[in-house]
Amino acid sequence: MTINIKKCTFDDLGLLQEISVETFNETFKNQNSPENMKAYLEKAFNLNQLEKELSYISSEFYFIYSTEEIAGYLKVNTNDTQSEKMGNTALEIERIYVREKFHKQGLGSYLIHKAIEIAMRQNKEKIWLGVWEKNEKAIAFYGKMDFVQTGAHSFYMGDEEQIDIIMTKTLI
Repeated sequence: MTINIKKCTFDDLGLLQEISVETFNETFKNQNSPENMKAYLEKAFNLNQLEKELSYISSEFYFIYSTEEIAGYLKVNTNDTQSEKMGNTALEIERIYVREKFHKQGLGSYLIHKAIEIAMRQNKEKIWLGVWEKNEKAIAFYGKMDFVQTGAHSFYMGDEEQIDIIMTKTLI
């Protein structure tokens, strides 16, 4: 298995939309109403929204490939593009998703390490993310990667308010 991580460009917009919708659906469709899923997917992953996010200087998207097949992606934010005000010394992992058929292959760890590499290159002191309080597998994974719970915030899935646990990893 050959692993490769590649930064997304505007040429990747269609593929980014496809992998975003697929992985979000795989992760959350069984715990949310079809109406809320549809509303969220249309808002978060429409081409105009993704193009806007790709244009932000403080946001970066990366695809991870396993033996030349796209397996997932990562989105990181710094400075004012973070979804919470964590300051200029923090990097947010806003999205980290691996396609179901690539689970249990260590690809999430590769993406976490890529985010840490980006944070270290930018002299960030901490890295953080929000994870749905009901996503126990993800919470356990981040715990193994030395993230600790430091707070919580609201996340809206359609018209339903959900709680994301904020988990942070100190880098220095």
